[in-house]
Amino acid sequence: MKTRYSFGGDEHIFVEVDEEMSMEAFFKSLSMTTAVRESKINGVTEICPANASLQVKFDPDVIKPDDMLAILKSLEANAESADAELDTRIVEVPAYFNDPWTRETLMRFRERHQDPSGTDLEFAARINGYGSVEEFIAAYHGSPWFVSMVGFVAGLPFMYQMVERERQIEVPKYLRPRTDTPKQTIGYGGCFACIYSVRGAGGYQMFGITPMPIYDPNQEISYLRDFMVFFNPGDIVKFRPIDRAEYDHLLGEVEANRFTPKIHDVTFSLAEFHNDIDGYNHKLEETLNGS
Repeated sequence: MKTRYSFGGDEHIFVEVDEEMSMEAFFKSLSMTTAVRESKINGVTEICPANASLQVKFDPDVIKPDDMLAILKSLEANAESADAELDTRIVEVPAYFNDPWTRETLMRFRERHQDPSGTDLEFAARINGYGSVEEFIAAYHGSPWFVSMVGFVAGLPFMYQMVERERQIEVPKYLRPRTDTPKQTIGYGGCFACIYSVRGAGGYQMFGITPMPIYDPNQEISYLRDFMVFFNPGDIVKFRPIDRAEYDHLLGEVEANRFTPKIHDVTFSLAEFHNDIDGYNHKLEETLNGS
């Protein structure tokens, strides 16, 4: 992969690690982001990581743009030689697929969709070669997901499926964005899953909903009191399918402030993952379940 650097005026440098999203591109961009932060470069005011890129904002009165560029290129050389390991965490997210709320919403916006005659799940299952919605949902929650960036709206995670490229789910966004999306909708666009942290406009396909809040600006939810945003880049997500009865129960637990997500610390190795993807994913799931 060939890294591309470009200036944004006198105070930004955009670093595009690769034009395609991949685990390797993510790890390299994350390594560079970490290196910039830990180097404490005089003049750097902001670092913004993304799926396979990053942007650095700096004060040109403190450090010249060309000097900033030279430092970034030197950090890239170190990032390429670094071992792709990450101390992170795996998180279980309860997921109510084919729920009535996202279904009602998507039916209100069928004229903006590629297939007005069906649902988002039916469309996604068909274009990905699955024989039924149930098979598609099983593939969706059957493997974990890597949080490659958090943003666009506050707290929204972009997640990349941890399977071989030929098994990647791919679904286009709506032809025209909706003006409404339920809070905590599990969505999909391109090769990325997401969870809508707030209610609002959106263009991703809607597959389900989670009762688990991931953003709380008031920091009143027990597990969000230290920081209002739940996810971090590098988090690993395992969706657990639930039915309506469990959704209602967990929602009651959330409203009573008794819900706590299942979380376990892990060290992720990119080399071990590629050596045996399904086996490594299974080991991650066993770690989450305490096996």
